[in-house]
Amino acid sequence: RLSAAMLDALNSSSDYRASTGDDCRNYGLPDGLPEMRRLFADMMEVDEKNVIVGGNSSLNMMFDTVSCGMTHGFAGCRPWGKQEHLRFLCPAPGYDRHFAITEYFGFDLITIPMTPEGPDMDAVEQAVKDPAVKGIWCVPKYQNPTGITFSDETVRRFARLKPAAKDFRIFWDNAYCVHDLTDTPDHLLSLWDECRRAGSQELAFYFASTSKITFPGAGVAAMAAAEGNLRDIRKHYFYQTIGPDKLNQLRHVAFLKNIDGVLAQMARHRALIAPKFRAVLAKLDSQLSGKGVAEWTRPRGGYFISVDVMPGCARRVVSLCAGAGVKLTGAGATFPYGKDPRDSNIRIAPTFPPVEELEQAMDLFCISV
Repeated sequence: RLSAAMLDALNSSSDYRASTGDDCRNYGLPDGLPEMRRLFADMMEVDEKNVIVGGNSSLNMMFDTVSCGMTHGFAGCRPWGKQEHLRFLCPAPGYDRHFAITEYFGFDLITIPMTPEGPDMDAVEQAVKDPAVKGIWCVPKYQNPTGITFSDETVRRFARLKPAAKDFRIFWDNAYCVHDLTDTPDHLLSLWDECRRAGSQELAFYFASTSKITFPGAGVAAMAAAEGNLRDIRKHYFYQTIGPDKLNQLRHVAFLKNIDGVLAQMARHRALIAPKFRAVLAKLDSQLSGKGVAEWTRPRGGYFISVDVMPGCARRVVSLCAGAGVKLTGAGATFPYGKDPRDSNIRIAPTFPPVEELEQAMDLFCISV
């Protein structure tokens, strides 16, 4: 309901022109409306001219970017699909849909342990010495599912990476870049700026969307990249599409207006979501704290709480909860191939149920643990 007014932003008598004068009902503006590109540039902390606005799904744009690498390659290198024994780095616990994309394209998925500072950068720096390693998935702010925000030093080490493969790319998914839940939110250092300082701007692709700002299935997505990467992506999109849905972009611009409007919208989300996180953490603290059977994160933003139960117990906990009527994300889902080597991690998503139901569900969860 927080975004319902956006549906009234356009009607049959509206002015459908962008700031450029282009009619948004027509073809044209393949990179998106300038005002929408500006909004995403502010969200991702990149240059506006380097932003391409797509459809409703950033995951779709990530898939297309990997597909582009597979069929045509990056930086003048042979297409990934014509190289052998491809590998991709997967910080875990992490986002299962990221892992699924590279698994679909035939990459060997290499687990990189998560630390309180972000991915284990010693492991990353060692892994990229292998020219078969072509990329890494990252959710740098309020990571899914741990809620960790990468430290300044982690971001700087990413910018200073020296991969053996010229076509190695960081997939920097800003899924939760404005999704703060407290008065003391995390601050993420700008990888874009750090790469510029390090002379490594072609190292990364950046992604974001409004899926958890307006409507999950009817939002707007965007990506950004340095000039060389953009040339490769634009060649790909030239044959794929004549342009995205600019009316949806126009609706979003009319509703959100700018980054200040985005932050105001997220403050309204926070008022609904923060009490749910507090309810989950209160149950974990009161029922499991000090018992030595589980550990959990205390995120200051994002959409998840990560719980680690005793090794070998996650699948059993999920099964017990299911038997009692509580549906959880499958154990193992946060690891490549759906296989948690310790069978200990469980992702909790508190955002959907009302607080009363959450409290009941967490009582059952804690009993199961």
